[in-house]
Amino acid sequence: MSPHLAAEDLSMFGHDPWWLVVIKAVFCFAFLMLTVLFSIVWERKVVAWMQLRIGPNRHGPWGMLQSLADGIKLMLKEDLIVKRADKVVYVLAPVVAAIPAFMAIAVIPFGPAGNEISIFGQRTTMQLTDLPIAMLYILAVASVGIYGIVLAGWSSGSTYPLLGGLRSCAQMISYEIAMGAAFASVFLYSGSMSTSTIVEQQQDRWYILLLPVSFILYIVTMVGETNRAPFDMPESEGDLVGGFNTEYSSIKFAMFMLAEYVNMVTVSAVATTLFLGGWRAPWPVSTFWEGANHGWWPMLWFVVKVQLLLFFFIWLRGTLPRVRYDQLMKLGWKVLIPVSVTWLMLVATVRTLRNENYDFADIALYVGGGVLVLLLLSFIADMFRDRGKEEQAPAEPAEFDPMAGGFPVPPMPGQELPPVPRRPSRRERELIVSGGPDTQSDGSLDGKEASDG
Repeated sequence: MSPHLAAEDLSMFGHDPWWLVVIKAVFCFAFLMLTVLFSIVWERKVVAWMQLRIGPNRHGPWGMLQSLADGIKLMLKEDLIVKRADKVVYVLAPVVAAIPAFMAIAVIPFGPAGNEISIFGQRTTMQLTDLPIAMLYILAVASVGIYGIVLAGWSSGSTYPLLGGLRSCAQMISYEIAMGAAFASVFLYSGSMSTSTIVEQQQDRWYILLLPVSFILYIVTMVGETNRAPFDMPESEGDLVGGFNTEYSSIKFAMFMLAEYVNMVTVSAVATTLFLGGWRAPWPVSTFWEGANHGWWPMLWFVVKVQLLLFFFIWLRGTLPRVRYDQLMKLGWKVLIPVSVTWLMLVATVRTLRNENYDFADIALYVGGGVLVLLLLSFIADMFRDRGKEEQAPAEPAEFDPMAGGFPVPPMPGQELPPVPRRPSRRERELIVSGGPDTQSDGSLDGKEASDG
């Protein structure tokens, strides 16, 4: 791989006749729909296998038509509109959530741009289109989809959907920053934002090996972006009933569910394109089979990688419990964003030294020296900070009054509730009424009674 910026050649795109563009667009739509239908059944089957259950086995062979039956059932259910809802926005929200989910697949390459295939005698690429800023297009489309969730929560006229919409908005802002930094590392290393060029640059080595931190960051953020477990706070049924889609039914609810699974397929396709070599065959196959990356075979490798990432989604849902909302925000702002920015600076430093034709040993020496200096400075700063804390006398905590605002509130971390006076026992009350000693405990009274007896 050349250390300099990659030369983008997008001349093979934009010359297809209109009927061929329609066929490729329909194929992208059908690919997403069929993958969603399969993923829903696969998720129920895998989770049932993890929990030692049977799973769907009634509709179709091995229950494979269960998701299709669920879709038909949802379409035939009664379509309700909440009385207090803003009807225009209420109806428009599922559409806004679903349509952008389908748009990102337009720039995902299913095969090499230079290896054209024949469709009805017309030579074309295995990609609908490509752009010099294709990855920015994907980020923009993913950001638009969040408006559907926010508008659904606001327009329902109910408290729980509103809280779910606000949670989703805050979650998207928190996790998309780290996702963008992970993308930027790939841009710096490949020298391009074009998806086909990024895949071409992974000819010698996939970016999961060159940029492992970026891959881990993107995996975590893509789970948060799709609102999947353990980050499914916008639709947490434990405290929000159902979240932003609580007041939806019938086909509108089905469109939200469709948008969630299409987004899962989209982010998995993006991860495959950026870090897993895209349509390229895995290493053992590509070494002994020269035709593995030609013809229709690249589509097979692409689909297998996407399905493996979808299995990762299912595995997380069947394994990890839902996190608390404060843990979700802490992970996004205090862990993912600092790590992603630091890693981006490190990648930018390495790429700059590579462009200046520095040797790998020199680059490792410079980067390692910089990391050691930062660790030393942080150690010194922590040492002086701890010393300053020791010199300061511990301040007396302010007394906490739970009824200061007129209604009871729980204590904050570090605060303690005032001691509650103990209610005297029945025996003590009898002694007080009879004029006996009121300072003895129950044990002493019981011991005295035993001695008297």
